[in-house]
Amino acid sequence: MNKGRILIVEDNMDNYELVRLVLERAGYDVFLAVNGRDGVDAARAQKPDLILLDMGLPEMDGWNAAQTLKSSAETKNIPLYALTAHTLPHERKRAIQAGCDGYVAKPIHMKGFLEIVEQALLAARLKRGEPGQDL
Repeated sequence: MNKGRILIVEDNMDNYELVRLVLERAGYDVFLAVNGRDGVDAARAQKPDLILLDMGLPEMDGWNAAQTLKSSAETKNIPLYALTAHTLPHERKRAIQAGCDGYVAKPIHMKGFLEIVEQALLAARLKRGEPGQDL
């Protein structure tokens, strides 16, 4: 059962594999971009239901990628969550100011992480006027 399509923008393969495993076991389709530029391109091409964005990325960092995604008509309505080890209060604020709709600190706590993902997808469905299906 496909509960949604999630783009993970992450340059650390260990981090990606952990998040991918958790999400796929929960029924999500997952795909990867390894830097900010590729993440923006993948979001435009694939139109995921949710983007999980590391902030410390090569080529284009997460803050610039978030600004780019939220300033584009074709990607601005895709829920975008920072998924990062940058956990100081000013870094959280900076991620939200860059356009992130939410924030998940690494290392992830599986149950809380899945709840955040489900709530983000439900909120996006309701915003689009779709029924709030059981996730």
